[in-house]
Amino acid sequence: MSPLAARLLVVFCLALPLYGVEKVRNRGYRKDPDADKYGSCIQGPAGTPGREGNPGANGIPGTPGIPGRDGLKGEKGECISEIFDEPWRPNYKQCAWSSLNYGIDLGKVAVAGTCSVDTWLFPAVPQDCTFTKRRSDSDLRVLFSGSLRLKCKNACCQRWYFTFNGAECTGPLPVESIIYLDQGSPELNSTINIHRTSSVEGLCEGVKAGLVDVAVWVGTCADYPRGDASTGWNSVSRIIIEELPK
Repeated sequence: MSPLAARLLVVFCLALPLYGVEKVRNRGYRKDPDADKYGSCIQGPAGTPGREGNPGANGIPGTPGIPGRDGLKGEKGECISEIFDEPWRPNYKQCAWSSLNYGIDLGKVAVAGTCSVDTWLFPAVPQDCTFTKRRSDSDLRVLFSGSLRLKCKNACCQRWYFTFNGAECTGPLPVESIIYLDQGSPELNSTINIHRTSSVEGLCEGVKAGLVDVAVWVGTCADYPRGDASTGWNSVSRIIIEELPK
């Protein structure tokens, strides 16, 4: 055998046992599947959860942002006017006079235009009772209270009614009262001469705001002759005017 072959045989014989030992070591070692995750130690049971920490301090305020730009101009809105009604205040007037004894059969009776609630005129003078109406959308309530009388030989009828600025009420109808007598007497001054306190009352719509001349008139009824009329004999007569809301 040549010297070179002999040296190779010696090296082979020395290396063969070391290869077997390394193979045996590798065969007896079993790798833990979680070794790469936890290293070479096996994970234990989970511990008790910890408490929440104290709130941290506020951070440093940030710097102001960049101001925004103005938006687009909007469309022009509609003009709506609001109407606020004033609270309603009472508005009334009374005209009164004593022992009017007004015997007119046709025409304006007598309405005192300068009297107040507490004033009577002595004697009464035929004139309008001027009332200041505040609103055009309100109504007027009128009342005449006084003694009325009618007598005649044959059947007769007389009518007492209100006028507003010289015209009768048309909203909705006139304000009136009538007396009809159908008991003849030989002469006008017969014993049938009864005076009774009566009233003429109603509401009138559509009267405009401002000064309103309110008056009481006496006239005839349709298709009936007139008689001898008397208004306000030996007693107090009065007119009350009141403005009422709708």
